[in-house]
Amino acid sequence: MIHVYIGYDSRETIAFHVLSHSVHSRASEPVSITPLMLSELKSIFTREPHPLQSTDFSFSRFLVPYLSDYTGWSLFCDCDMLMLDDIAKLWSLRDDSCAVQVVKHEHKPKEDKKFLDQPQSKYEKKNWSSVILFNNARCTALTKDYVNTATGLELHQFKWLEDDTLIGSLPGRWNHLVDYDPSLQEDELSLIHFTEGGPYFDDYKDCGYANLWFTERDDMMHAGRDHI
Repeated sequence: MIHVYIGYDSRETIAFHVLSHSVHSRASEPVSITPLMLSELKSIFTREPHPLQSTDFSFSRFLVPYLSDYTGWSLFCDCDMLMLDDIAKLWSLRDDSCAVQVVKHEHKPKEDKKFLDQPQSKYEKKNWSSVILFNNARCTALTKDYVNTATGLELHQFKWLEDDTLIGSLPGRWNHLVDYDPSLQEDELSLIHFTEGGPYFDDYKDCGYANLWFTERDDMMHAGRDHI
């Protein structure tokens, strides 16, 4: 079973469901998807919202190893994404020598605001934590208490690991930053990330690869017999 946790924000409910559909519709192995909904984490996640956080799951993503009982592997993804490939291919990249595996972006956004006028924070290792393969047994530093009290930079810059050698790399195709990374052909992409704002927001309906997201949404909503 491939265990996936997806960030959930009520302002992006449609994004969560479209991403989930895109994962399941292409998967060649069983997949379990869990939304990180704050309403379901009230007894676990108690920290107050930070003025710089742009989504409800900015910090709750780091509860994934705890929620997984620190066993096996788990995958976290932001909700503003679209899977274009078989998630089993990503799952097969797990490396037991690593504590986590991420796409190591050099992302330096120039704008100060993103979707819904949210702050665009700038820091080292930005967007590394938007897709994380967690080797849960090697992430025991992420206790419930630590996730509730650590600073944003401590969490997102992986300062809870002994050193950066425990951060393994994933190919860039597994977290392609739309309208930041160079445009690629669809067959060169596996997981695209609408990090500035997804096409489900009016201000970003014409962003890169928006047509792929709308096609996926329409496919998810289809209920007719003739659909293949």
